[in-house]
Amino acid sequence: MKVQIINKSKHALPTYATVASAGMDLRANLDEPIVLKPLQRCLVPTGLFMALPVGFEAQVRPRSGLAIKKGITVLNTPGTIDADYRGEVCVILVNLSSEEFVIEDGERIAQMVIARHEQVEWQSVEVLDDTERGAGGFGHSGTN
Repeated sequence: MKVQIINKSKHALPTYATVASAGMDLRANLDEPIVLKPLQRCLVPTGLFMALPVGFEAQVRPRSGLAIKKGITVLNTPGTIDADYRGEVCVILVNLSSEEFVIEDGERIAQMVIARHEQVEWQSVEVLDDTERGAGGFGHSGTN
């Protein structure tokens, strides 16, 4: 799939690390480092602008290495970039650790997955079809 993109950053376009990768790393595009204190959140620019085809979204997700090693994650995960959005791709990061984290220019801060989606057309009914689970809530489908 071809996607139009404008790169106003100082960095190369996102790429897949391997032939089987689902996501591409997004990099911070900063004039100066950002110090993210414990429990603080910030909006990190990437310098990327894109036009996805209708029926697709970009999902912004945490990087597992940053999450486990530094306690840094994407706050609204997965963040959704709609096909009609034309602004800069930015990432909301939060520091869930007890130590400050410095975000440097070019740092890989999140990953982006392009995914197909559909829009629903609601059909009002009086009764829903029955299933084995029925109305069982959280934790209903397993014993442990």
